[in-house]
Amino acid sequence: MSDFFAHESAYIDEGAQIGKGTKIWHYSHVMPKAVIGESCVFGQNVLVSNNVTIGNFCKVQNNVSLYEGVILEDFVFCGPSMVFTNVKTPRCEFPRNTSNDYIQTLVKRGASIGANATIVCGTTLNECAFVAAGAVVTKDVPAYAMVAGVPAKIIGWMSAFGDVMDFAESDEFTDSQGHVYRKTGPECVERIK
Repeated sequence: MSDFFAHESAYIDEGAQIGKGTKIWHYSHVMPKAVIGESCVFGQNVLVSNNVTIGNFCKVQNNVSLYEGVILEDFVFCGPSMVFTNVKTPRCEFPRNTSNDYIQTLVKRGASIGANATIVCGTTLNECAFVAAGAVVTKDVPAYAMVAGVPAKIIGWMSAFGDVMDFAESDEFTDSQGHVYRKTGPECVERIK
C-alpha cells in the first residue's frame, strides 16, 4: 500500500517518486523519472514528465502539463490549463526532443500562476510571484511581483499571504499577518520581518 492516493484512472509509471499524502486525480499521468513531494494535489488530466521535480504542498489544477525542465519548489499553485514550455524554437521537421534540448523553468516557493497563463521556458518565477490569468511570461518575475498581460509586465506587488501591497506612500508595507516588506528598487521587494 502506498502513502499517496492515485485515482484508478491515473497512470503512475514504475519508478516515479511520490511523497506521502499526495493526491493524483482522474486521467493524470506521472512518468517514471518524476519526483513529487508530500501533500501535493494534482487535478484531472495532469502530466508530470520525466525529470520534473515538484516540492511539497503544491497544487496543480486540471489540464496542466509539467514538461521536462520544469522545477516547482514548495507551495506552488498552477491554475487550470496554464502552460509550461520547454523548447524555445520548436520545429516538427527538426525535432528538439531530448533532455539536452530542454530549457529549465524554475518556479520558486509560494509562486502562483493563474488559469491559462503561459510560462516560456528559461524563466524563473521568484518567491511568491503572482502571474495573472492569461498572462504570457517571457522573462524572470521578481519576488512578490504581480504580472499580467502579453507579454507579462509588473502591475503591482503581493505579499506571501496574498495581500496586494501599496508602496505609493512609503517604501514599507505591513501585510494582514504582520509581515513587513520593503521596496528597495523599481523591481525589487524584500520581506524584512
